[in-house]
Amino acid sequence: MKKNIGKRLKSIFQLEKKPKKGFLLVEWVVMAYLLFTLVFALFMYTKLENPNAIIWGRLRIVAMTAALWMVYRIIPCPFTRMIRIVAQMGLLAWWYPDTYEFNRMMPNLDHLFAAWEQSWFDCQPALLFSQKMPGAFFSELFDMGYASYYPMIALGVVYYFGWRYHEFERASFIVMGSFFLYYLVFIFLPVAGPTFYYKAVGLKKIMAGIFPPMHDYFNFHQDCLPSPGYTDGLFYQLVEDAKAAGERPTAAFPSSHVGISTVIMWLIIHARNWRLLYVVLPFYVLLCCSTVYIQAHYLIDAIFGLISGTIFYFVLLYLSKGVKRI
Repeated sequence: MKKNIGKRLKSIFQLEKKPKKGFLLVEWVVMAYLLFTLVFALFMYTKLENPNAIIWGRLRIVAMTAALWMVYRIIPCPFTRMIRIVAQMGLLAWWYPDTYEFNRMMPNLDHLFAAWEQSWFDCQPALLFSQKMPGAFFSELFDMGYASYYPMIALGVVYYFGWRYHEFERASFIVMGSFFLYYLVFIFLPVAGPTFYYKAVGLKKIMAGIFPPMHDYFNFHQDCLPSPGYTDGLFYQLVEDAKAAGERPTAAFPSSHVGISTVIMWLIIHARNWRLLYVVLPFYVLLCCSTVYIQAHYLIDAIFGLISGTIFYFVLLYLSKGVKRI
């Protein structure tokens, strides 16, 4: 066992015989999204609140990407290749608030999604779910599911690096490509989600089936409802801390939490690791349910997150089929 671990660790730092000369797939995805949003930012320069920060932030990412490429060319090994990919994935949280900076220039659409929700389900599931399943047990269970989002992504990426390294770059491309496809949707589809919309409108109106348009309200207000559930719970506090740290009235439809976790599940199925699938499956189910339970998303968002995540996975899998295995 120790010999196998030692051999694997040694191989991570072993110089590659045929190092990759150009960008990795993940870096091409980042550069494509960066260029598109940079052009969009320049075109909308006078309407953006802080365009210089958006532009210079992108230039810093270009510089970082070039620097990591140079390090890899000097020391071409699996470790420096992994650093290039992990660095880009680590910036996903930096890219997320950008969707709010762009879509706030357009009128909010929550009133339409809340009305569709009412029409389809004859209620507001995001309002009633936690009321139907109250108490500390269910609260902590669903909050744990929601908090497992990033660990689930990390687990999928680490698994491919450690046990299916020949497809590591391809798997990373599928995950990153899915993220940026969602970000593009969020830029042009400004939906804040129940926690922001319900707070802005007032629960009495929501319960009465009144869904007024908010226009540019979320340009100036970012208040949201506290998550329902057991306020003294460990996972409840983790979710609330995450919301306080970086949540914005954006990115509700479709649910990227559901979508990206669906992509991870498909990657595990692709690897035919059924034991890992059975371990992750309960967290996946809880995560999908939790997006509605904590009022982060409408049920419509979760449903289309599942559908879009599956579509993104198979499209990106197809596009990357010609990638040379490493």
